[in-house]
Amino acid sequence: MKISVTAIIWYALSCSTAIKRNASGYALLLVLPWSPTLAADLRASVVDGFATPVADAVVIAVPENGAVIEAKQDMATVDQIDQQFVPYVKAIAVGTSVSFPNKDDIRHHVYSFSKAKRFELPLYSGVPADPVTFEIPGVVTLGCNIHDWMVGYIYVSESPWFAVTDAEGAAVIKGLPEGKYRVRTWHPLLKVSEESTEQSVDIETTLPAELHWVLSLKPDIRPRRAPIGGMKVYH
Repeated sequence: MKISVTAIIWYALSCSTAIKRNASGYALLLVLPWSPTLAADLRASVVDGFATPVADAVVIAVPENGAVIEAKQDMATVDQIDQQFVPYVKAIAVGTSVSFPNKDDIRHHVYSFSKAKRFELPLYSGVPADPVTFEIPGVVTLGCNIHDWMVGYIYVSESPWFAVTDAEGAAVIKGLPEGKYRVRTWHPLLKVSEESTEQSVDIETTLPAELHWVLSLKPDIRPRRAPIGGMKVYH
């Protein structure tokens, strides 16, 4: 059987991440678990115990065999608009750098004391000089040292396959390669452990797969926003 040069180049490019992760090249390519010809979307829906759609839930798919292709490290952004973090929940892959532009006309002091990432951006306006890189999987809680009601979250995923639910409680993880996955979800108000939400799915065809969660959530007791008249303003 003759194999064209074009086919060889196409196959090498489709496996470029694996080549980068192992200098031995062909040894890893031979055991690469993903098929370049078969992928499907995973459609997720999340509601609470009252059947109300849950927004801002992160859905993460992890291959059961533990093999994960390195995600492309694009820059991500968490804005500060009207004295709020936007989006409220941001999901990123490990190794992603995040910029925190301040689009308000007052200064903010962004920080996190989370185990997955401790950092501080002292009082500033505009865009900080350097983005923050998140190297460890986990949940990072964001705050502002000036405005206590400003709370946000960055979910740092060990897998490149994740999505965040919209206002309808829906999310789509696109292009999951063929294989079996453990899929879990996380939300800032989740009562139970993230691991307890895990489900399994087998991607066998190009048809979309579907999973559904009913989550038990804690009350939302975020700090109240200060009245405009009594608010401290730092210019």
